[in-house]
Amino acid sequence: MPRFSANLTFLFQDLPFLDRFSAAAQAGFKGVEHQFPYDTPPADIVSRLQENQLEMVLINAPPGNWQEGERGLAGLPGRESEFKDSIGLAIDYAKALGCPRIHVMSGIPAPELPKESVMATLVENLAWAASQLESEGIRMLLEALNPVDVPGYLISHNQQTRAVMAVVNHPNVFMQYDLYHAAMNGENLQDSLMMHFEVVDHMQVAGAPGRHEPDTGNADFFPIFEMVDTLGYEGWIGCEYAPQTSTLEGLGWASVFGLKGTSP
Repeated sequence: MPRFSANLTFLFQDLPFLDRFSAAAQAGFKGVEHQFPYDTPPADIVSRLQENQLEMVLINAPPGNWQEGERGLAGLPGRESEFKDSIGLAIDYAKALGCPRIHVMSGIPAPELPKESVMATLVENLAWAASQLESEGIRMLLEALNPVDVPGYLISHNQQTRAVMAVVNHPNVFMQYDLYHAAMNGENLQDSLMMHFEVVDHMQVAGAPGRHEPDTGNADFFPIFEMVDTLGYEGWIGCEYAPQTSTLEGLGWASVFGLKGTSP
């Protein structure tokens, strides 16, 4: 059976962050993830993980100035020192939380920057980060973010992810396959996932379009869940969606996977 993790950036937003852990556990989740946990002392997060017998399965490295529209530092020339500091902070948090993987965001470079400079910076930074994470036993993930939601993002399709991985050429670089972004790009999900399955270390899902519960929108993800289970996928599928009402009211889609919601 596929294992679903609760993305606590998106789910249970009616609760303070630290209270979301017990809510996730009560709903049947065994794993949680969070985009940017850096405003909370790691010891506070660890206590909630332990109290609720949860695993922290994924965090993102700091993205730069999120409020100003930054979505990662890896491909931003001139920000190399800041990027390295961000990876150091992410490693500190991952080690404290027992988190085995970090998603490193590529960024949205200024359009006037030469493409060659941007890509050279991206590759050099990713290779450095992959080595740093490998030395700590942490996997580095790359994710494609579709151009409708994140215009200008350096990696917008899964094929681009593979191309960057090939150029970085480091054994500690894996794909974070987001079914929502793939669906928004119009990919044939079964064919695409089969093509990339060997390098996928984490998955995420949301209804497309809309980014609500997986049973909303036009994409049918249930054959994908069955497929990855048949293929022996051992990773997690992160529930990274915005509930249409409350998290528990929207969990009916997941009852067959052992998660517990409430009736609207």
